[in-house]
Amino acid sequence: MSFTETRAVPEASTAAVAVDLVTDGAVASDVAVASDVADGTTDAAGAAAACCAPAAREAIGADEAERLARLLKAVADPARLRLVSLVAAHDDMEACVCDLTEPLGLSQPTVSHHLKVLVDAGILTRDKRGTWAYYRLVPGALGTLADRVLGL
Repeated sequence: MSFTETRAVPEASTAAVAVDLVTDGAVASDVAVASDVADGTTDAAGAAAACCAPAAREAIGADEAERLARLLKAVADPARLRLVSLVAAHDDMEACVCDLTEPLGLSQPTVSHHLKVLVDAGILTRDKRGTWAYYRLVPGALGTLADRVLGL
C-alpha cells in the first residue's frame, strides 16, 4: 500500500514541508535520516551519502562536453542527419557531393554548407578529387559519441 504524507518540518531546517512516499515501510530509513538532519543528529552530507548512490563511472569533463556538444549540434539538424545516413548507405561509406544533393532536395551550396559543418565536427572527412569532393564517415565518430555520453 502506498500513500503520501505531508508534515511540517522544524523551523531549523531549510525546507518548510517534507513529503515522504512510504511503500510498505520501505522508506522508513529515509524518513529517519531526514528527521535526524532536522534535529541535528546527522549532518546533511551524511544524509546525502545515505540516500544517494555513488557514481558508477566518471562523468565527462568540461572540455569533452564542449567537443561532444559540437558533435551533437552537428547531427541535430535533420538535413545533416540525413547526409550522415546517405553517406553511410553508400559503398565504403563514401559519397560524392553530386550524389547527395538530389536525395535531399536542397541546392548544392546548401548541401556543401551542411557537409562542411559535419567535417568541422569530425563526423565526415572530405577528399577533393579533380572537381568533385568526396565525403566519408570517420570510423567510430558516432560510436565514440554514444560511448562517452551514455557510457555504453
